[in-house]
Amino acid sequence: MNGSTSMLYAKDLTNLISGDVSVAEGEREKVARDTSLFYVKPEIVIFPKNRDDISHVLSYVHAIKAKGGNLSVTMRAAGTCMTGGPLSSSIVIDTTRYMNHIGEVTKESAIAESGVYYRDFEKETLKKGWLMPSYPASRELAAIGGIVSNNSGGEKTLVYGKTEKYIKALDVVFADGSSDTLCPLTRQNLEVKMKEQSESGRIHRELFALIDNNYEIIKQAKPSVSKNSSGYYLWNVYDKEKDIFDITKVVVGSQGTLTCISSATVTGVQVKEHSRMLVMFLPTTSHLGEIIPQILKHKPETLESYDDHTFKIAVRFFKDIALRMGGDMFTLGFQFLPEFWMVVTGGVPKIILMAEFTGESEEEVEQQVQTAYDDMKQFDLPIKRTKNALESKKYWTFRRESFNLLRTRLQGYRTAPTIDDIIVHPKDLPEFLPQLETIFSKYDLIYTIAGHMGDANFHVIPLVNLHKEGIVDQLHKLMDEVYDLVLSYNGSISAEHNDGLLRTSYLSKMFTPEVISLFEKTKDIFDPLHILNPMKKVYPDKEFAWSHIDTK
Repeated sequence: MNGSTSMLYAKDLTNLISGDVSVAEGEREKVARDTSLFYVKPEIVIFPKNRDDISHVLSYVHAIKAKGGNLSVTMRAAGTCMTGGPLSSSIVIDTTRYMNHIGEVTKESAIAESGVYYRDFEKETLKKGWLMPSYPASRELAAIGGIVSNNSGGEKTLVYGKTEKYIKALDVVFADGSSDTLCPLTRQNLEVKMKEQSESGRIHRELFALIDNNYEIIKQAKPSVSKNSSGYYLWNVYDKEKDIFDITKVVVGSQGTLTCISSATVTGVQVKEHSRMLVMFLPTTSHLGEIIPQILKHKPETLESYDDHTFKIAVRFFKDIALRMGGDMFTLGFQFLPEFWMVVTGGVPKIILMAEFTGESEEEVEQQVQTAYDDMKQFDLPIKRTKNALESKKYWTFRRESFNLLRTRLQGYRTAPTIDDIIVHPKDLPEFLPQLETIFSKYDLIYTIAGHMGDANFHVIPLVNLHKEGIVDQLHKLMDEVYDLVLSYNGSISAEHNDGLLRTSYLSKMFTPEVISLFEKTKDIFDPLHILNPMKKVYPDKEFAWSHIDTK
């Protein structure tokens, strides 16, 4: 698409929608990055005001594409994706400007448009006593559209599961511009839907046939780990035992490659008001494989971690952390004295392990923590129990802000999310972790480790100078080795962060050619002209991805 063609398309689109259409350099630059390695600048940025605007855009693009034009549409919310999911060189639809309304909030569910920030959404649901527990670590920055599109998980996933579990309905626009509300269907309702002479009816018919005809293959392809964001979740759509067909289960986590999500009806869990944390300071990672299974026996609601690099940066940029926490600086400074002393004395632990216990009363939580504390003393490691919410909050802020601090505060280095979301089975950690460390020892890289230890889900982030000769080849080799190791333990190359430009070309390592073919057929059913977010989930272009590394 050249400049004059872009201007022509933009003029047509401006006349079709009530929202904004822009080809301005500044607007395009703002959406050329997410939090991944990549930089891809679109030709046109659209800020829709409602679902009808999205529908008009897709109808227009569909007509152009049917005549041989080269246009595509990529949805974007807050841009916190770590894999290049919302990046496109064609048209980007940004929902955060206008489509940021929260609808009815009840004691059981709430409706939110794609551009609603999670932080705002949670404030409203907490008024009714519940929250959506699958929020990611980037909870202060992420939006509902991205959370649904990536099937996000986070600190509470250990007990409560991922986003797919909390979607009651999705308002979507299909690739041809038609729209529908997707929700679970009984067999009787599915039969009615499949008789409809509509795009939604056709998609339901063809997807049901695909899944029904390949049911056993699809079920066997489901990753056995507790979390997975790779591939299309075909194994979740048709529940034969309950005779329920739920197309939202494949749209969730599809990174906008199957439909454009305009809003979601979300449910959640009741908030437990009382909590306490057990914090362990590990000098090495050598005993993680024994420590994690042991502490899981006490059933913490969360089991999180961050490492020494993150710890040092958080202390170094105490002011930023304090601003995130709020409150009086003197009081907060006093809270951080033990951490400051660790840095001064050089006694910084390699891993900080955080186990949070929740309950209906202080007594219940205190008993849980005491029992776990007594048991974990067997490892003869520094261990403490938090006394109040503020003391726990500092550890949560370290953990939640860790990636953002690393991404924005290190001079001369940048984060390189590549092996950032690996997961195996907790039972395999004693064997897996030493082999992972052996791989790391072969590479001259600084890296950080954080993640959801209870699920054996590790966020390993190399910190690199992308101008260094050979560094990209080194990252490729590291990805190959780590992914091969993970898959040898029947893990997943992405537990939460999804495939995007980064990992789509690696899916053939994780799934058989037969299953990859089913993924491609799924894409073709929903999006025959390949309009929606190309090169993600299926039909990858590794050369395009790695030629768009952001070196700034």
